[in-house]
Amino acid sequence: MEDIGLYIHIPFCKSKCFYCDFNSYAGKEKLQDEYVECLISEMKMRSNVLKNKNVVSIYIGGGTPTYLNPGALRRLLQFIKSMGFVNIEYSCEANPGTLTDEKLHIMKENGINRLSIGLQSWNNKILEFLGRIHSLEDFLSNYQVARALKFNNINIDLMFSIQGQTVDEFDNTLENVTALNPEHISCYSLIIEKGTLFYDKYKKGEIREIDEEIDRQMYYNAIDILNEKGYHQYEISNFARCGFECRHNIIYWKTKSYLGIGAGAHSYLDGMRSSNEVLPEKYISSIKKGKLPVSQREVLTLDDMMEEFMFMGLRMTEGVFLSEFKTRFNKDIFEIYGKQIEMLQKCKLLDIKDGRLFLTKRGIDISNQVFVQFMF
Repeated sequence: MEDIGLYIHIPFCKSKCFYCDFNSYAGKEKLQDEYVECLISEMKMRSNVLKNKNVVSIYIGGGTPTYLNPGALRRLLQFIKSMGFVNIEYSCEANPGTLTDEKLHIMKENGINRLSIGLQSWNNKILEFLGRIHSLEDFLSNYQVARALKFNNINIDLMFSIQGQTVDEFDNTLENVTALNPEHISCYSLIIEKGTLFYDKYKKGEIREIDEEIDRQMYYNAIDILNEKGYHQYEISNFARCGFECRHNIIYWKTKSYLGIGAGAHSYLDGMRSSNEVLPEKYISSIKKGKLPVSQREVLTLDDMMEEFMFMGLRMTEGVFLSEFKTRFNKDIFEIYGKQIEMLQKCKLLDIKDGRLFLTKRGIDISNQVFVQFMF
């Protein structure tokens, strides 16, 4: 039976963080109840996709899932619970400032077993600079309640390479976060994306990107500190205690099947990639008309699938297994990518060991330049 992941998108936010380019909206709270009913309708409409599949993970992301009002959150989670999935990783993104004791109880009662909490920084001034709506104190309060409710799989999101952030300050964030003993930590470098408030400020010269050497020092320190504290790096930006790697994200990195539900959600099924209507209003309209809300479909060619297998799989520190490439595509990896692999090995960006191909430390630093070599 084929493994599959289920993703559910909640597009609502109390306010938009200054760096965020995700499909999320502030000021649309009045749509929440109707939107949740449409999520349930879409899951019913797509129930055939999950038949004869082994659902190994559910991930509720956003936006801010914990910005749903308690009634809408309970309605959604109770429906998912009624679907009867067992022995799954069941994650929900949770942002301090919207996460209440009541919502934590609702999540616990309805089977959520993994929280991904967006802290970003231990420094309140940096949180304010990023446009976050919470304080460190809000996060600590939420974390303590979550632990009291026996949530025993918690990820904490952190961000570095932020204007005004020093190497020592980021080290302090890492030291304090690891002292809380979460099971998983994600560390992302701030990227100024088009369509964000930060991008507008950047074009006006009001903010700047941090020096590349400082960015790399923060990243190397994160690897060293987290390794010392017992977190192994299993992907470019992700670190976990043994056995607590995010199963849902691994589905993406290994280009396995997933079904996306909700506004702007993407799916990858049977060699076809598709995405839903992005705007919540258009999504709701499609569902209420009894139509699947799919706005785009793309059938992947064999070349498309091979290149995605390579550049997604190489994000993981274990890399890609030569035997798995052969099994999936019935081709020898060196027949397809021999020249690229030889060149990247000579440049000390790739290595081969124990039947797997993986990025070196230098390769990780310029991973995008490595990935492009595998594109046709």
